[in-house]
Formats: sequence, C-alpha cells, structure tokens
Amino acid sequence: MAVYADIVFLRELLFDGVILLLTGWVRGIRPKPWRLLLAATIGACYTIAMLFPSLAVLYHFFIKLFISFLMIYISYGYFSMQSYLRDLISFYIISFVLAGGLVGIHYMLMSSSNQVWANLIFIGGEVTSKWQMGTFYIIVCSLLLIYLWINFMRSKQKQQLMQNHLTEVELHIAGQVIHCQGLVDTGNQLYDPLTKTPVMIIQISELAHILPPVLTGALKQGNMNQALHSITEHPEMSMWQDRIRVVPYRGVNRNSQFMLALKPDLVKIKHQEQVYQSAKVLIGFDGGQLSSDGSYQAIVHPSLVVQ
Repeated sequence: MAVYADIVFLRELLFDGVILLLTGWVRGIRPKPWRLLLAATIGACYTIAMLFPSLAVLYHFFIKLFISFLMIYISYGYFSMQSYLRDLISFYIISFVLAGGLVGIHYMLMSSSNQVWANLIFIGGEVTSKWQMGTFYIIVCSLLLIYLWINFMRSKQKQQLMQNHLTEVELHIAGQVIHCQGLVDTGNQLYDPLTKTPVMIIQISELAHILPPVLTGALKQGNMNQALHSITEHPEMSMWQDRIRVVPYRGVNRNSQFMLALKPDLVKIKHQEQVYQSAKVLIGFDGGQLSSDGSYQAIVHPSLVVQ
C-alpha cells in the first residue's frame, strides 16, 4: 500500500489548523496567523514522523501529550495555568467531537453488514477495527461537522445570552394580575414623549381575557384606525378610556407611527434574583407574537430593571 507523505502532511496541516482555529473561537481568542500556522505545522510533522517504524518511540502517550501541549502554547501562549488548561481541554473536546463525528458518519453511510464485517480483523481471539476513509471523504465530512459545530455553538451562545435577559413579569391592572415572561431589550428606548414614561411592549393575546374583544380583535388584525375608533365609540371601552394612551414612535423605516398603550396600576419584574417594581410605566400593545418560539411575551424597557 502506497502512502503519499505530502498528501498526509497537507491534510493534517489543514485539520490541525482548523481544530486550533475552532479552539480559539470557542475560547474567544484570536491567535496570530503565524502562530497558528507554526503550531499546525508541528502537528502535521509529528504525524509524518509516526509513519517511520524507526521512530516508534513517538507513539508513546506522553510524547503525544507533549506535542498537544506545545501546539496550544505556540498558538495561544501562556498567561495562567487556568487559562492554559481551558485552552487545552477545549482543543481535546473539539478533536474528539470531530473524530467521533467522522466515525459516526462513516458507519451511518454503510449500506450492508458486509461492509461492517470487512472492517473487522480477528487476530488471536481479539477483534480489531480498521478504517478505510479517503482524503476527500474526510475533508468533506470534517467541513460538514465544523459547520454543524459552529452553528450549534452560536445557537447555544444566543440562547445563553437570551436566558440572561429573560425576566418574570407581573402586571397589576384593574384588580387583575397577569403573569408572563419578558425580555430586557437594551435597544428599546421607547418613551411617551409628553410624560417621559418608559413603554414596555406586550403581546395583546396576554391581555385578551381582560380587554374588550373589539379592541383586541382590531389590534391582532393590525387595524389601528379601528382600534382608535373603538376607544370612543364602544360602550364597553368606557372603563378603559382613562387608561389608554396613544404613543407616537418612529419605525425601522423612520416613518412616524402610533402605538396604543395602557396605564397599569403596578408592574413587578424579577430579573436575576432581583425584584423591581414601578407604577410609572406604560404597556404598549403588539398584535402579533414577539418571540417565534414563545420564550417571552413582553419586551421590558431597560430602565425598569435599574434600582
């Protein structure tokens, strides 16, 4: 069997570079390109050296460990033992994920049991498995796994960021108490221009059981004219007229728009084990669904979670 050292070297150089790059991305570190290239080259040279029987000593576990320590040191340097160990652990986790993914895809693509048995070798009562993976197969599968890994990590970071900004909202309105989940949005700087009262947004569906159907129906349909008309024309709106406000704002297209808002008796917000409450707040109505996955039903003004 012929082994092309140049192909093996380039393949290992690519894989080691990608793993080191992913390690830096996970750890939030941007290594210098020359350091990354040098570390990947050392890893690729080590793989080539292992092809020579006379260098069998390089198979030793501690030699492999030393090479990985050296690659991490060259790529990211040494600032503290804690930081260095985190870099090293991230490097190994990513390596194991990619290796495990390659094996998993390899066996998943097998179409018959004959292919499985063809990869098994029986020697002296022991069973050994052999892999037969082409360079193209490994590159394609690795790129696929890297893509999935990056998307998974981004999704996890986004979810973690959202979890840090989720709150428990308790609204007190006309003797009614409404509970829902809120999201603190630092980009929400909506105030009533006349009273400088902060405005938080809530899905109209959360208040549908206490507000008149004529109002909630108009807001769900996005018919602002009908909603404004219902405030003065329908008798069932009489008890709400003193609470309703019309708040002007600019949309994303910079056009002036209007939002109906409600003056509550009290708003309580629990955020990161702290409870904030305020009576100086307006609740703006949104006729749709604020979160596609339903994780929150209100957008909390950032000024409401400040002592």
